[in-house]
Amino acid sequence: MKCTITAVATQGRYGSSDWLTSYLLMFSDTGHNWKQYKQEDSIGSFPGNSNADSVVQYKLQQPAIARFLRLIPLDRNPSGRIGLRLETYGCPYTSDVVSLDGGGSSGLVYRLTPGPRGTFREVVSLKFKTLMNSGRLLHAEGEGGLGLSLELERGKLLLLLRRGDSSSEPRRLASLGSLLDDQHWHRLAVERRSTHLNLTVDKHTERVHIPAEFIVSERNFHGCLENLQYNGLNLIELAKNKDLQVTIMGNVTFSCAESVSVAVTFPGPQSFLQLPGARASSSGGVSVGFQFRTWNKAGLLLTFDLPQEGGVVWLYLSEARLRLQIHKAGRALLELSAGSALNDGQWHSSFIQHDSYMCHVDASLSGCPAEDDRLRCRNPFNVFQGCMRLLTLDHHIVDLILVQQKQRGIYSNLQIDMCGIIDRCSPSRCEHGGRCSQSWTVFHCNCSESGYSGATCHSSEYEQSCEAYKHNGNTSGHFYIDVDGSGPIRPQLVYCNMTGDTHTHTHTHCPSYQHSVHFDYSTEEEQLLAVISQSEHCEQELSYHCRKSQGSPFSWWLGGPGPGRVQTYWGGAQPGSQQCVCGLQGDCVDPQHYCNCDADRVEAEDSGLLTHTESLPVRSLLLGDIQRPESEAAYRVGPLRCHGDKNFWNVAFFDKETSYLHFPTFHGELSADIFFLFKTTAPSGVFLENLGIKDFIRIELSSSTRVVFSFDVGNGPLEVGVESSVPLNDDRWHRVRAERNVKEASLRLDQLPVARREAPADGHLHLQLNSQLFIGGTASRQKGFRGCIRSLQLNGVTLDLEERAKITPGVRPGCPGHCSSYGSLCQNQGRCVEGANGFHCDCSLSAYTGVFCHTEVSASFKPGTSVSYSFKEPYELGRNSSARPSSIYSDVTLRAENVSLSFRTNQSPALLLYVGSYHRESVYCWIKQSRRHFDFKITFPTSKSPI
Repeated sequence: MKCTITAVATQGRYGSSDWLTSYLLMFSDTGHNWKQYKQEDSIGSFPGNSNADSVVQYKLQQPAIARFLRLIPLDRNPSGRIGLRLETYGCPYTSDVVSLDGGGSSGLVYRLTPGPRGTFREVVSLKFKTLMNSGRLLHAEGEGGLGLSLELERGKLLLLLRRGDSSSEPRRLASLGSLLDDQHWHRLAVERRSTHLNLTVDKHTERVHIPAEFIVSERNFHGCLENLQYNGLNLIELAKNKDLQVTIMGNVTFSCAESVSVAVTFPGPQSFLQLPGARASSSGGVSVGFQFRTWNKAGLLLTFDLPQEGGVVWLYLSEARLRLQIHKAGRALLELSAGSALNDGQWHSSFIQHDSYMCHVDASLSGCPAEDDRLRCRNPFNVFQGCMRLLTLDHHIVDLILVQQKQRGIYSNLQIDMCGIIDRCSPSRCEHGGRCSQSWTVFHCNCSESGYSGATCHSSEYEQSCEAYKHNGNTSGHFYIDVDGSGPIRPQLVYCNMTGDTHTHTHTHCPSYQHSVHFDYSTEEEQLLAVISQSEHCEQELSYHCRKSQGSPFSWWLGGPGPGRVQTYWGGAQPGSQQCVCGLQGDCVDPQHYCNCDADRVEAEDSGLLTHTESLPVRSLLLGDIQRPESEAAYRVGPLRCHGDKNFWNVAFFDKETSYLHFPTFHGELSADIFFLFKTTAPSGVFLENLGIKDFIRIELSSSTRVVFSFDVGNGPLEVGVESSVPLNDDRWHRVRAERNVKEASLRLDQLPVARREAPADGHLHLQLNSQLFIGGTASRQKGFRGCIRSLQLNGVTLDLEERAKITPGVRPGCPGHCSSYGSLCQNQGRCVEGANGFHCDCSLSAYTGVFCHTEVSASFKPGTSVSYSFKEPYELGRNSSARPSSIYSDVTLRAENVSLSFRTNQSPALLLYVGSYHRESVYCWIKQSRRHFDFKITFPTSKSPI
């Protein structure tokens, strides 16, 4: 009888020094084909005992259902031997089972009771096990000739939409699971709610939209089904009782008839199996056959020697192809190859028939004994890691149970009677569309086309705003921005205007005049709303040009999230005011109306900027009063422009080591990235900390030159540190980015090289935290951080430090001293000016303009070239009556026009400025360099020009 096993407990041998310190737990339905119990899809070992008498109990995260339980010791007390007392906890497990032979007509058909069907919830659940990697498991017919099928294909479960026409190709709606042909029970559940369907395989669920309702219909599957239920009805029990709603078709039995298939797993470099062969006659030759499955592209599968011919045979994988080499003394090498992509995790068959004279064959599979240095057993190829089954020598099946009992052959480091293959890409840990591939021990993510980087394609390659690009020194142009960093929103291409305030342009497409019009934006909805919410200010021009075409109440527009809400105000006015800008300013063409167009004049206009973000962007426009004779209307909807990034300067100042901010628990179970900037004069302090029962995560300034990222996800504390060559408590801004995922942890400080630490390949995966997140302080240590923390982002989400600091003693919003870090960005004698949030560059004293005074506004002159400017009015030259020719006149003024300029030249003397004649007088401005200073002179026509 099968049992549901919920916990196991171990003790050592009574009154001895014999106990286990760690072990593996295996379970089986039949006593063959064992499966290892694993936690979190990865951890396999269980903690054992530390003495002989204490009981160590482990509750299984997911109950195991089995008839047989096996415990494999891994380690023991070094002062004793293996000793064990074992107790299991659970309860009986009852089930109804049916076996299907895979024939075309084999299956069960369930028909619903006739009558109208609503949109109620429907649930189909079952368990299945099979050795076949393909076959239809469930088919459901809907209306209009549509049908849904759940089918196994190459060990994966596919949900397919089929049309009534059998010639049409089915459309794949979902793909779940992997390696489902392992002859172990797998749970399948299908839940339909209206037009949505939740498909669950084992512990993984995918939500799918379906076009039609469906009912349970026929199945075409070779294997066993258990506890098949539809809306709580036990269909197998109904079939046993010959209920009229269930029809049995083909060869169906109410038990699970399983063929015994003993597999063997080669898990690592020390794994090998050596089998004795038999003498073969000259007519029969030698034959060796087996099936294998692996994720590796290379590895030695089989080798045996040909003693009569002085040769050796090698069968191995190379570049995922099967290759055979035969070496014979005095003869050329014979090499054959077959197959492709044999590292796909599927079972593949191999068979060798070698016709020769009398010989004796000893076959070595995968590797060799460590002490065997004979030529034929040296492995010049990679080690095979994978599974084998159906081993045959001379057309006879090799009984691997006898091998396990050491009655035949020799072996080392094998897992017999199980296939320990794991699909590390199901579910894929690669984020943002990264492509997952794997070997036997690890998986890899290809992020080349995703826009993200890192071991799991978690970190965005782009900045989160134009503001960030601007502070990296970029000039105006098109850039990809990723508004939520490592979050789910995809990067978008925008235009960043760096000459003034940062602008994000999202262009609209305005069709011809019509009664109503809808505006499409060149970005996705979630990207658009994220940009609006993150920006300091957004605006959009809305203009209405009218000729005998009134606005309110005949015309309106929709704006805001989704399809938008009806808006009755126009550009420049307040939401809900039903006014235009002229109504607010009191200068409409008709004082009795609040909009120019409402006056119904021959021609008028109402235009202005929409700046209220809850009404942006403009979604659609309706013009209602255009049907009258001579009525005309035109509109203009400008591009959405967003300025600045309110998250970029979000900062808090911690003036005491005991002050801190706290936020809700940080949820980064599988992937966690943390980014912030800090500025301090203190030599050490904790930036942030979040604790769990055992797990934790912490980032701290451990010394004046070192930042440390430490955490524990159950594998023990790990630490990643970066050492700086310059002090970090220099009251300048420094950047920190830490990331932890299932493959590695990394830490980057400023522009220093990234420090990395690999995670165990089969370690704990989930970071489980439950306390509050502390910023600038800690729950476990007394010394917090003293200084400023800015732009703190956790998994792409910015924490509002300023808002929380307003209500927290010992913490102040804002931070002084931005110019100490960013003053050098102001170029060409531009002056850095501090602001409450950030800074700006004053370029008034330089010959440059732009955000960082980097755009030159002067002209370059070559000898013989000049620029002429015609003044609107003639100059009046005033001068001190006591002044003399050739003197320096400090009180010369140019009336009607003011002229200012900056210059740079290596020519001296040189004519700098010439003002044309006024009453036959001319004015020259010239320069003459003497050593390290310049003399500036203004001369009048009574003196000789110096040029």
